[in-house]
Amino acid sequence: MPWNPNGGGGWNGGQGGGGPWAPRPGGGGGGSQPPDLEELIRKSQERVRQLFPGGGGGGGGGGLPSTPVIATIAGLAVGVWLLSGFYFVQPEEKGVELVFGELNAVTDSGLNYNWPWPIGSVLKPQVTRVNRVEVGFRSSGVTPAGTRANAREVTEEALMLTGDENIVDINFVVFWRISDPALYLFNIRDPADTVKAASESAIRELVGQTPIAEVTTEGRRQIEQRGREIIQALMNEYGAGVVIDEVQLQKADPPQEVIDAFRDVQRAMADRERAQNEAEAFANDIIPRARGEAERILQEGQAYQQEKIARAQGEAQRFLSVLTEYRSFQDVTRQRIYIETMESVLNGTQKTLIDQPNGSQGVVPYLPLSELPRGAAPSARTPASGAGSPTILPNPPTTGGTQ
Repeated sequence: MPWNPNGGGGWNGGQGGGGPWAPRPGGGGGGSQPPDLEELIRKSQERVRQLFPGGGGGGGGGGLPSTPVIATIAGLAVGVWLLSGFYFVQPEEKGVELVFGELNAVTDSGLNYNWPWPIGSVLKPQVTRVNRVEVGFRSSGVTPAGTRANAREVTEEALMLTGDENIVDINFVVFWRISDPALYLFNIRDPADTVKAASESAIRELVGQTPIAEVTTEGRRQIEQRGREIIQALMNEYGAGVVIDEVQLQKADPPQEVIDAFRDVQRAMADRERAQNEAEAFANDIIPRARGEAERILQEGQAYQQEKIARAQGEAQRFLSVLTEYRSFQDVTRQRIYIETMESVLNGTQKTLIDQPNGSQGVVPYLPLSELPRGAAPSARTPASGAGSPTILPNPPTTGGTQ
């Protein structure tokens, strides 16, 4: 029912005046009374005067503070609020400014300004810090060299299947940094878990394509390089705003239960490889040597053949030349042939020549001293009586005429 200030309607049921604040019908002290607005206003004024004891106002210092005081206080409050928008970014950080929860700007290190709370806020991720994700183990500490300290194995992450269907126990660490703070903060919910999941997936894929012998030996470096490339490609696809610095394989061994048997197999394979290498080295040494020896023998035979043919041809040509000269000059040719023959016969014999121009006088005994070292008994030779002249070689035969 609408209120009628002249009586009719309201709480008094249309009886009497007094407006809506008139007492409800029902007697003097029996019902609850409505709140007294004047009393409430008065109590509020007293509380304000207690807060501002020096405030002016009517009625002997009572009432609300004056308008200039309130404006000054409000101005100071607004100034303080605006000054709270200054913030400082450390050298290893980046400032990400938000206005009403939306990205506004990315600031560098130093003093910067953004709208204060609740309008604006600032996030400061550390972009130079190198973060690490461990897969296959959890370490309680890291030594200065980066090795594991007090590591705890995580079997469900460490065991992987190789390309030749063997099981290998792998522990590795991924080092990453923030490259884009805006993408890092707003594109993915948990960057560390995302990097860990992507790293485990990439390494499992590579190990599943590689034999166990390469995983545990010389193939580790290739797995690290390829793993970093695959993880970085996944992070770029996700828009994670991180960069993968390095992937390190801490351990790549068979499971502990079969590691002794595996090492025996590895030693046997190494021995087999060594024996094959030695056999190949021996074959590579002996086969070229035999081929070279056969080639040398063939070349020597060919040279001997050519030598004999050339020598026979030369002898035949020489004989024909001598025959031609003999037919032309028989005496001279015969004399020359005799002298050359005697020269070749007497060239290797010992000869003793005694010059006796005055006959057989002055001949002395001959002692062969050159034969003494050979053990021959010395013997003296004396020329026979009446034979004082040396042996005279016979004259070459002569012919009476030219044939």
